[in-house]
Amino acid sequence: MIRALTVSIDAMGGDAGPGIVVSALLRALQRHTNVQFLLHGDEAQLNPLLAKHAKLKGRVSIKHASGRVAMEDKPSHVLRRGRDTSMWHAIECVKQGEADVAISAGNTGALMAVSMFGLGIVDGISRPAIATIWPTLKGQTVVLDVGANVMASDEQLVDFAVMGEAFAHVIFGLERPTVGILNVGAEEQKGNDAVKGAAQILRNSSLPMAFHGFVEGDDIAKGTVDVVVTDGFTGNIALKTAEGTARLIGAYLRQSLKRSLLSRLGAVVASGALRTLRRKLDPRANAGGIFLGLNGIVVKCHGGADAVSFASAMDMAIDMANSNINARITADRAALRAGASQAMQA
Repeated sequence: MIRALTVSIDAMGGDAGPGIVVSALLRALQRHTNVQFLLHGDEAQLNPLLAKHAKLKGRVSIKHASGRVAMEDKPSHVLRRGRDTSMWHAIECVKQGEADVAISAGNTGALMAVSMFGLGIVDGISRPAIATIWPTLKGQTVVLDVGANVMASDEQLVDFAVMGEAFAHVIFGLERPTVGILNVGAEEQKGNDAVKGAAQILRNSSLPMAFHGFVEGDDIAKGTVDVVVTDGFTGNIALKTAEGTARLIGAYLRQSLKRSLLSRLGAVVASGALRTLRRKLDPRANAGGIFLGLNGIVVKCHGGADAVSFASAMDMAIDMANSNINARITADRAALRAGASQAMQA
């Protein structure tokens, strides 16, 4: 039996404001009948929005927060002076056990800083990472880090691999996920010291994963491995490039189908296949970036999220809240440390 959950939402984060959050709630309520939602933000704005929808009554409540974190705010400023913001309140509810998971479409750097300060980091993990689910020719792949850490050492890349395989286990149901490190080539001699060092550690580990070795950029879309590990600088550029390419292909396709009467007739005939293609290319379908490595679950939605993408982020948050991912991360990292210690003593 799936337990009842409470989702804590920063209703003032993102570019579009709380109206998008309320629209997303109307979608989420239809899919998750056992979930309660707690909105943090300005009551003067939120109450009229909720009053328009009777079906939200009893399932959605409001906690007033007078401030909001702006996209241009520095994380250090938010940590010093942002305690009465909707973002801070959303994380605090998870810390206090009033909610199972937090969601925000606000400032990524500030959200990570507040989450680390409020929730702390899983024992044995040096830095949290942002993971996303990437559509591939074979299904789906987990990619991390996609923005939390501009640079990563070999040990941090190993942490990302541990968190990624745990995520693939609980979300995809894979006993031994395949894991690859993103590199400029698949050959062992290529890459910088960090990726080479991480690869060496993972090759010698006994973690519940199948370490594939190095993968290249095109391997992500191919679905060569279940988990792709990289630093946040490279991962974020790859993610934004893929999203932009998906929109470009969609725009080209629309233009082509409107070019002539014959192409329009062809579009009518192929409408079912085109709808399927549109769904696969829609970046909104996997709109949540998951903060892995925290003592609590936090999902980051795109700042420009619409109701569809915010609802998708809610789906991901609820799936994560129903998992026990941190227990696996802790156990796997401890096993890796124990194995390294035994190797040094041998």
